[in-house]
Amino acid sequence: MTAPTRSPEQTPGSAELVRLVAGREISTRLRDKNFIVGVVLTVLLLVGIMAFQVAIGSSGQESRLGVVGDASRLAPAVEAQGEAVGLDVTVVELADEAAGRQALEDEDVDGVLLPGARPELLVDDRDSTMEAVVSAAVSGVAVGQQLAEAGVDLTAVPEVEVTALQGDGDEQQVLVAIIGVALLYGLLILFGQFVAQGVVEEKASRVVELLLATMRPWQLLAGKIIGLGVLGLAQIVLIGVIAVGGAFAFDLVAVPGDLIGTVVSVVAWFVLGYAFYAAAFAVAASLVSRQEDLGSVLTPMMLLLVVGFFIGIQAAAEPGGTLAVVTSYVPGLSPLVMPVRQAAGEAALWEVALAVVLMLGAIVAAVRLGGRVYAGALLRTSGKTKLREALRGGRG
Repeated sequence: MTAPTRSPEQTPGSAELVRLVAGREISTRLRDKNFIVGVVLTVLLLVGIMAFQVAIGSSGQESRLGVVGDASRLAPAVEAQGEAVGLDVTVVELADEAAGRQALEDEDVDGVLLPGARPELLVDDRDSTMEAVVSAAVSGVAVGQQLAEAGVDLTAVPEVEVTALQGDGDEQQVLVAIIGVALLYGLLILFGQFVAQGVVEEKASRVVELLLATMRPWQLLAGKIIGLGVLGLAQIVLIGVIAVGGAFAFDLVAVPGDLIGTVVSVVAWFVLGYAFYAAAFAVAASLVSRQEDLGSVLTPMMLLLVVGFFIGIQAAAEPGGTLAVVTSYVPGLSPLVMPVRQAAGEAALWEVALAVVLMLGAIVAAVRLGGRVYAGALLRTSGKTKLREALRGGRG
């Protein structure tokens, strides 16, 4: 069949052809109910995880302490001591000891603090945490009073500035990075398979022959990668925005700026990882003509992703270890390992820059080599095509 001829004015440029293919891939996936359902379920799962974290945080230790008469002056100290040990103490003022005993009997309070030279704590059952909090508060107030009576200026006592070398901020960042890497791993597999399945479907239906009558193989490959890449990027950005917004709204993070930096890092590494794996998945898929044969040619990339994912998880426990450091520079593995090292504060700026440069080099090589294989194998619709034959056909 001879392709219809077009005048130079009617022939679209390379950029226009790539844009058309990309738009076709996007519209095809947006009409796919399974894809939309997957996005919605991912968002609901993320919201559910944040709600679960809020529920856990709100189910911490709580206690109600009744105070009688002069003992009420100890209330601020008790609340401060409780906060220091993770016990949320609510102080309830009571009229007298009888009211305190009644409140204790009615289980309205967990303990009652009575005034006196030696304040007395009444409880139904021994509670070591409550006892420690009240004892520390009483001792602290008593020592403060004695020092003040001795003429010691307590306002001159300097406050201790605490600097955590490995504090909650780093732990939260690493946790966010692990979740991000797990999401990145899933999206790379999902969109890589989308690319591969699209290639095989076009070969099997002979649609590719019509497409190649009006464009070059590299334009078709670029359009597929860009179109599905835009969808993948939009999905991970959407999830990142929801995650950051939810973390702020529910007060789940101690250092919001660090959380944003970690999310941006994961998104950036998704772009690099997707560009590399999409080209590899498309090239592998062009070697076969049936969906049933996809598994055999995609196995090497899938194994590489699995290895990278497990190393990334392990890097959370030992981000400065030899395995994590070395693999964070290896193209294909670095998108799943380097974000964790960055979140843990174990990756210097030059290390990240080196990993990015190596990844960009690998992407260029994959696209150039992949484009040749893709061009040489795309029109071979009978069975499997050997890599050597595809390369020879691409050169021709």
